[in-house]
Amino acid sequence: MRPKNLEKEEAIRTIALQIIAEEGLENLSMQKLAKAANISPRTIYIKYENKEDLLIKLFVDEVLGAYEKAILEKFNADMEFAEGVKRLWTNAFRYFKNNRHAFVLMQYGKSSPLLYKAYQERDIKEGDYFAPIHRFLERHAKAGVIRKLPQEAYRAILFSPAFDLINEYFDCLNRPKQLITEKVFSDSCDAVIKGLLK
Repeated sequence: MRPKNLEKEEAIRTIALQIIAEEGLENLSMQKLAKAANISPRTIYIKYENKEDLLIKLFVDEVLGAYEKAILEKFNADMEFAEGVKRLWTNAFRYFKNNRHAFVLMQYGKSSPLLYKAYQERDIKEGDYFAPIHRFLERHAKAGVIRKLPQEAYRAILFSPAFDLINEYFDCLNRPKQLITEKVFSDSCDAVIKGLLK
């Protein structure tokens, strides 16, 4: 039998992710979370300092590792450039379509200054996550296949458009027609690939 405090902690995380997926990050509050989890707000504050602390821990503990595993599926650093980027985009689209809460938290994590603090506290360094992607980009830059840029520039050029398209995909879910189809996503990926090739 699992200890009750572990069950409560799991319930807090699961329900927080559910609220984020169904109602959006902006609608998650500690009071709402406590009520949905049928616990006292004090119980949440024992484990998390505030909403930002909860979000960062959810991001690092629940999203980052799962996203890394999903995006690197059938990918390796030795792939041809176009094939590798296509694989990364396809994996990201598939993962986020089925994990909207992860997408919302990933967006939050990208823009939050508190994420840097969490990385420092956990001693997470550049390259600890997504190392095969870093090696992939470095190899193609060194071979002269793509322009030489800092990793941060590659990340922005390669993945910001994908994230914007996924955001549009979710926006279109409540419209009569889905505009961000797999073909649109794939064609957009081709455009990004062409922009980086030398």
